[in-house]
Amino acid sequence: MENTPPAPPSTGAPLNRVDGRLKVTGRARYAAEYALPDCAHGVLVCSAIARGRIRRLDVAAAEQAPGVLRIVSHLNAPKVPGYLKAETAKNPRVEGQEVKVFFDDQLHFSNQPVALAVAETLEQAQYAASLIRVEYETSPHQTDLAKSLAQNLTPKKEGEYLRGQPDAYKTAPVHIEQEYRTPLQVHHPMEMHAVVALWEGEKLTVYTKTQGPKLAQQDLMRMFQLPAESVQVHSQFVGGAFGGSSRIWPPEVAAILGAKLVGRPVKLMNQRDHEFNQVGYRPQSIQRLGLGAQADGTLVGLTHRAYGGTSRHEQFEERIVHPTKSAYAVPNLNTHYRLVPLDLSTPAWTRGPGETSGSFALESAMDELAVALNMDPLALRLKNYADRDPETGKPWSSKHLRQCYERGAALFGWSKRLPAPRSMQADGYLVGWGMSTGIYKAERSAATARARLLPDGTLLVQSATADTGPGTATIMTQIAADASGVPAASIHFELGESALPDAPLQAGSHTATSVGSAVHKVCAALKKQLLDLAVSVPGKALGKVKAEELTVDSGFVISAKKNGRRLSFGEVLKQHRLPALEVTQKAEESPEMKNYSGKSFCANFVEVRVHPLTREVRVSRVVSVVDAGRVLNAKTARSQVLGSVVWGIGIALLEEARLDHRYGRVVNHDLADYHLPVNADIPAIEVEFINEPDPVLDPIGAKGLGEIGLVGFSAAVANAVYHATGRRVRELPITPDKLLGPLV
Repeated sequence: MENTPPAPPSTGAPLNRVDGRLKVTGRARYAAEYALPDCAHGVLVCSAIARGRIRRLDVAAAEQAPGVLRIVSHLNAPKVPGYLKAETAKNPRVEGQEVKVFFDDQLHFSNQPVALAVAETLEQAQYAASLIRVEYETSPHQTDLAKSLAQNLTPKKEGEYLRGQPDAYKTAPVHIEQEYRTPLQVHHPMEMHAVVALWEGEKLTVYTKTQGPKLAQQDLMRMFQLPAESVQVHSQFVGGAFGGSSRIWPPEVAAILGAKLVGRPVKLMNQRDHEFNQVGYRPQSIQRLGLGAQADGTLVGLTHRAYGGTSRHEQFEERIVHPTKSAYAVPNLNTHYRLVPLDLSTPAWTRGPGETSGSFALESAMDELAVALNMDPLALRLKNYADRDPETGKPWSSKHLRQCYERGAALFGWSKRLPAPRSMQADGYLVGWGMSTGIYKAERSAATARARLLPDGTLLVQSATADTGPGTATIMTQIAADASGVPAASIHFELGESALPDAPLQAGSHTATSVGSAVHKVCAALKKQLLDLAVSVPGKALGKVKAEELTVDSGFVISAKKNGRRLSFGEVLKQHRLPALEVTQKAEESPEMKNYSGKSFCANFVEVRVHPLTREVRVSRVVSVVDAGRVLNAKTARSQVLGSVVWGIGIALLEEARLDHRYGRVVNHDLADYHLPVNADIPAIEVEFINEPDPVLDPIGAKGLGEIGLVGFSAAVANAVYHATGRRVRELPITPDKLLGPLV
């Protein structure tokens, strides 16, 4: 027995999702599936105008409809204490005043909730909502980003940056100046926003979909001026979010107010069209880039001016110019970012927030400069490879982008690319090859985890993080297994509850590094305590040994002496008459990172085929090579990049929420007219990881992975389309109408 080889490390292995069976069998319970006793149903009535006030609200017929409990509006809604003070009426993650639901008669955007019909059944609530009549007093509105650029716009501090001389690109012998545009895009998770709200006296319980149970709890505490023990948030399963569940939105507040008014639980689920302008979106952008280089490709200067939409009542800012600051070694660089207030709902963080839009402009401009230089696009990027972060001058915590380029080019066959546009054809299609760079922040925040080892050898690990789909519970189980010695099959990771130890919002690609560090730390501490207990087991079952002479493997404490004597974890606890061994640990941010710059990197290589007559564009092949530190689960990591590529195809070729500026609302507000990629649109996707641990960021060697596969991808598609057709499309999505006309 003493010669039994140790179990292989769990981290990195392609472990199946620990919650997979629950999901495919329907036993995973999502927000709208909680069936509380005596639960009523709510249906929203929303504004038909973009700006103005409610002149008259006629609810008489609705109140008389069968099963109706109440019609909630600004006329009778319970007061929200936090709305009464400016300092508590502000979401701490944006600037400005959030929309106060049912607070007064003022309307700030089309589809703003104006009333909530609460009834015994969903059908009765739907019918009652249809009977509510609203008269409006309209005010002039503006939802057109381009027409609003002449306003006195607010500069964003993080977007104003200068190194060297401003606009130095103009002095370069070869330079380009272009404008790029990205449209309004919507998250569209499979699970729409839903909430079940319950008041028990002054105690509020909410079942909702959120990327941060603790942050949702804090938002509700702020709004209703309640202590932490009086607010509970449950969100064990989330059916996709992508940033759209990063805060408490008006529909959730409406349900909470409805529950307080009727004195019963209230369930509310968004309709699909409400997902377009109630719960966040990726805002439009207009970006102007100037880029100049010496004849050999050495960059001289880069100027990036960006304009992004926000709501008039809140200032939502993105990291739209951040890739520009750090991607390449440019001695002279200036960025400029302005927010454009519009009469729309507030945007939200959307996968790769800011970086996804900003990198489209940057990486398209790099391709245009390569054409002007008559230089290979990959060679231009290698020529300006940054060995340190150009923004801060600090060394990278790790960077293997050069390997991403080399491996991606080899897998894709980049050396066979003919440089001239329209020079490659196959099966009657024009073929184009394009590439781009992706760069995204790699960081970690403070997080806390609790570990509880039971006598039967099972380990419960808890932290109030979320799992919006990437497989958080699975990788945390693997990290816990390696740090504790408990087999993964004997570990249960519990998340999604505000009562659990603190964890940050699942966003910004830092859950694995943040919560993973806490899980590693607490499980290592638990193992140490267990070994100390094992040394003093009555009867000296392991022999006379010191703790450092013991090892753990597969749920056993093993002596390096005495022919490998062993005790199960459960036996150690039983011998000490302990019902359980429990440890809580907080992992702070990495102090070493103040001396380093943390980023994840990727290289995207894309092949497109364009029909010469219809100008239909199809992505026919993709290679994505990623440097995201140590891969924690080979299967879920690959799935993350596959998801990024699929969404990248949608952003590049299909997605656009079209605004009718006469009414300030999205007109293609369903999944029939808002085009998304389906299986037939997705080609062969080859994903590879460098898989080199980051030695500084965290003890597990990981960097962020959730966003990096999407950053820069849409530019790779646009660059491939140019190579195929000779037409440069600078406004997404790349639809056939933008490629009409003679192809020269």
